[in-house]
Amino acid sequence: MHLFWEHGYEATSLAMLREAMGLTPPQIYNAFTDKETLFRKALTRYHQTEIGFALDALSAPVATGEAVRRLLLGAADAYSRPGKPGGCLFVSGALAASPQAQAIADELKGYRKASEAAIADRLAKGLAMGDLPENLSVEGFAKYLAGVMNGMSIQARDGASAEELRDLARTALAAFAVEGQKQGASSKE
Repeated sequence: MHLFWEHGYEATSLAMLREAMGLTPPQIYNAFTDKETLFRKALTRYHQTEIGFALDALSAPVATGEAVRRLLLGAADAYSRPGKPGGCLFVSGALAASPQAQAIADELKGYRKASEAAIADRLAKGLAMGDLPENLSVEGFAKYLAGVMNGMSIQARDGASAEELRDLARTALAAFAVEGQKQGASSKE
């Protein structure tokens, strides 16, 4: 998982996998059939072990603004964790995929779209509870938050520190607060 996370799907070679797992090529193929299957297992493992911060933030029994704050600050910490590759495997795993790896790129896109949908679901609940401006576009704001998180992932890959990523998160939260105030004021007019 860490090799794919650090190097991406295509740049992770069989030799790298062999060395990391201590297996011969026949043993790797017997256990996983092929590199694509191994990568999909790594994605499942990543989902199970590395995105708890997002699941916790989105399911927390708190106001929506607080859930969003936890989500973005959690991403800042998760994407810059010591001893782990920077960023998010779902973002960096196949951004520069060749046509031969299109199925992998599509699978990663599916994970990113599922994350965006989970954010939209949480925002829709917040809208229904009345803790978001009534004219807020749930889909648009979910896309914005997913875009901020994707950008944070890329920044982390480029070496941004946890504090720099937290600053990015706080800037996004401040922009949302200002926009929410504008929308609230215009709906009262």
